[in-house]
Amino acid sequence: MPKRKPSRQMETFPNPKKVRDYEIEISYPEFTCVCPLTGQPDFATVRIQYVPDALCVELKSLRDYLWSYRNKGVFHEAVTNRIADDLIRLLQPRWLLVEAEFHTRGGLSTTVRVETAEPKA
Repeated sequence: MPKRKPSRQMETFPNPKKVRDYEIEISYPEFTCVCPLTGQPDFATVRIQYVPDALCVELKSLRDYLWSYRNKGVFHEAVTNRIADDLIRLLQPRWLLVEAEFHTRGGLSTTVRVETAEPKA
């Protein structure tokens, strides 16, 4: 079996219950990127919640996508918005929330949340 590698390409599969609103919650406690100013590593837990429409994200490809930020110099706010933008473009979900909770470094911790409109009733 070939080894998986970091990748910016996420894959999808058809929503198995398109007629029903239901929420998918994904937690990735191993997210890492690099501070663009100091070069020091930043560690975070990324939580993704969404109500799918036609498509769902395939989890291994999502993990590889998140892994692709490991050596990228990027601000917390920018990376959280980029993840949300990429998922919105890919899935066109009925609702989406991306939350990145960055671990304390230098006495500060940061949580960034990006949310689309409220889920349909």
